[in-house]
Amino acid sequence: MDLADDLITRPYDVYRSLRTASPVHRIAGPDGQPAWLVTRYDDVRSALADPRLSLDKAHAREGSYRGLALPPALDANLLNMDPPDHTRLRRLVGRAFTPGRVEQLRKPVTATAERLLDALGAQGTTDLIAAYAAPLPITVICELLGIPDSHRRDFRSWGSALVAPDPSRPQAAKEAVVAMMGFFKDLMSHKRASPADDLLSDLIAVRDADDDRLTEDELMSLAFLILFAGYENSVQLIGNAVLALLQHPDQMALLREDPARIAGAVEEFARFEGPALLAIRRFPTQDVTIGGVTIPAGDTVLLSPSAANRDPDRFSDPDRLDLGRDAAGHLALGHGIHYCLGAPLARLETEIALAALLGRFEDLELAGSELRWRPSLRARGLVELPVRYGTGPSR
Repeated sequence: MDLADDLITRPYDVYRSLRTASPVHRIAGPDGQPAWLVTRYDDVRSALADPRLSLDKAHAREGSYRGLALPPALDANLLNMDPPDHTRLRRLVGRAFTPGRVEQLRKPVTATAERLLDALGAQGTTDLIAAYAAPLPITVICELLGIPDSHRRDFRSWGSALVAPDPSRPQAAKEAVVAMMGFFKDLMSHKRASPADDLLSDLIAVRDADDDRLTEDELMSLAFLILFAGYENSVQLIGNAVLALLQHPDQMALLREDPARIAGAVEEFARFEGPALLAIRRFPTQDVTIGGVTIPAGDTVLLSPSAANRDPDRFSDPDRLDLGRDAAGHLALGHGIHYCLGAPLARLETEIALAALLGRFEDLELAGSELRWRPSLRARGLVELPVRYGTGPSR
């Protein structure tokens, strides 16, 4: 079954049909190689935490979908590891992303959001992805890692080349990988010579003090993953949340009347239109049975948080955006030991981005009727979000 185009253009219709027909389906992966797609909430949640489903490509069967191919210097990251290596690396960086540590970023994140909105002026038309949803998390994660302003402009294009490749430019992904490797090599060389008070300098110090704790490839791969995942999820979550509000003015009115509800509403935005259609691929280390279907060891398993979050057996009336809903338990940011490392940061950035946007502009509406989604089964986000905005009815 080849679902790629339909999953990009109308994913929830497709998932509804698949859930009704069967909990597990044999499909063609993004590269045409076979995989198993899991769509029901209980199955997806259990599988996300199942230690028999490995992230290590060494367990993949020849000819199965294996996911994004990266050189070793970028591939030795948490998205390709199981315990104990996964545990070791996550422990090294996890303390930087605890809810308490992330809460300390509230003031600088708010200042960044306000600065970006200042640049828009009091009224006008803009692409809110390019002008706001993308630069906010990029700025935050780069400051956390200690990446200079002058090097931030290319990150969005590099990320798009990897997760949403342009068919007309087949070499773009390879070019992005080469560019990223060169960038990180130069950056780490600079940080070694002039360490600063930032996360990357801290990781380099760990590596140089004890190479049993962190190899050079793991160091570069961690830097790549923190940067890449640190803004991709937030960009999609912010953009998708704003779109949901624009398409549901009654829900926008609720947040305008009571801004204190915004933090809780982020959970419903994540459930309703999360940042990923599919979780990272997994490979059974032994035959496993999911939803009554036995999947052979080494085959590729694709778990869909987006399908699970619209499962009516878990969430009533799941295709309705309801900011009063208790959306706890959604799987938009994962579950189990591979739960998104940057989830607290993504939540904080989305909360602040929405509060600042709604607080700044009394008028906010779509500036076009045609929306384009990025051609990716990994990152569920808009190519652009054209809006008209203003500070009041006089606009």
